[in-house]
Amino acid sequence: MKALLGRKIGMSQVFSPEGDVIPVTLISALPNTVTIRRTVEKDGYAAVQLALPKKEGAKLGEKRTPNAYKEVFAKREEFKGEFPADIESVGVDQFAQGDAIEVTGVSKGKGNQGVVKRHHFAGGPASHGHRHVLRRPGSIGGRFPQHVVKGRRMAGRMGADQVTVKNLEIVQVDAEHNLVAVKGAVPGPRGSIVSIRGIESK
Repeated sequence: MKALLGRKIGMSQVFSPEGDVIPVTLISALPNTVTIRRTVEKDGYAAVQLALPKKEGAKLGEKRTPNAYKEVFAKREEFKGEFPADIESVGVDQFAQGDAIEVTGVSKGKGNQGVVKRHHFAGGPASHGHRHVLRRPGSIGGRFPQHVVKGRRMAGRMGADQVTVKNLEIVQVDAEHNLVAVKGAVPGPRGSIVSIRGIESK
C-alpha cells in the first residue's frame, strides 16, 4: 500500500512529450514518520499511523509525550493496509509517474452563502417588473406538511468540508525536493495538508 501526507503548494502546468499542456497540483511531502503500527494479531486490522514533520529534518526523540508529537509533527493520520514491517518512514519515492491515487483534503471555507452560489440556483427574473428577486430562493414549500422539509436546499455554511478526489494521476515525482505533481485539482487552499493514497489496480 502507498500512502503519504503532504502540503498543497498550488497549481502549475507541465507539457507532455506531444506538446499538450497538463494542469497539475504541486504537493510538497517531507518524509513521513511511522509513529504507530497496527497488526491483525493485536488490533484486528493492519494499518500504520503516518506523521508529517513541521520542518525539514524534524525527528521525534526519546520523549514520546503528546506535547512532543505536537512540537515535531504538523499532522498524524492512520492509513489502513499492509506496510512492510521494517519501514520507519515513507516519502514521495514510493510513487511513480502514472500511478493512480486519491487525494483527501479540507475544501476552502466560503462562510455563509446564498442558494445561487451554494446550490447553483438560477434565481428569479431580472426584468418585467420584478424587484429584489434575482438571487432569492423562491418558495420553500406548500401548505402541507406545514414545516420546512429536512434537506431543503437553502442558504447556509458552504465549504470547509472533507473532500476526496479519486482517480487522479501522478505526472511527475521529484524525490530530491520531496515534490509530487498530480494531474488536475485537489481540494483545499494553498498550504493546507492533504493525504495521498495509492489506488491498487484490480
